[in-house]
Amino acid sequence: MLLRLHAPAPSLIDVLREERASTLVQALGIVGFALLTALGAQLRVYLWEVPFTLQTLFVFGSGLFLGARNGMLAQLLYLALGLSAPVFAGDGYGLSYLVGAVSAGYLLGYPLAALVVGRLSRRWNTLPGSGLAMLIGSLVFFATGVVWLHYAADHATWIESIDKGFVRFIPADLAKVALVAVLYSGTRRLGKQRA
Repeated sequence: MLLRLHAPAPSLIDVLREERASTLVQALGIVGFALLTALGAQLRVYLWEVPFTLQTLFVFGSGLFLGARNGMLAQLLYLALGLSAPVFAGDGYGLSYLVGAVSAGYLLGYPLAALVVGRLSRRWNTLPGSGLAMLIGSLVFFATGVVWLHYAADHATWIESIDKGFVRFIPADLAKVALVAVLYSGTRRLGKQRA
């Protein structure tokens, strides 16, 4: 069935997502996705207050590949790195930047989005299922991002905030969801063949 959300056969990726995976493997995954998110922030294009970046590829990936808990921990580590190093998409870092930037709501939504993606994709682990999990996860950080943006940028209307903080990102976000869903699904399929 094309729209099936759950693949019953386990994969090596499923084992890596579980807490029974070795502590070293879990730690490497958490640190790796935190660093990948930092790298994704450096590839940015500003057209208005909130830049286009590749961060969300790794927010989604952390939830899918690491699971809910470790995906969230990877994004919390990314935020912690930003307290002392310039790893965010803007030019600043530190607590004052994190709570003062117009895009801080998105950053604060990353751990929640990774948690949601990880939790949903535990059961929804097919290509359509992981895509749906990421779409719901993206709504989490867009919701926190738009609300923060509205007040931080002092937009005149909510329509302006929704347009600049969500609507303009839809095509790029859908492309990111599709890319990560295909990578995750392909990796799970490869893991089944070697299991």
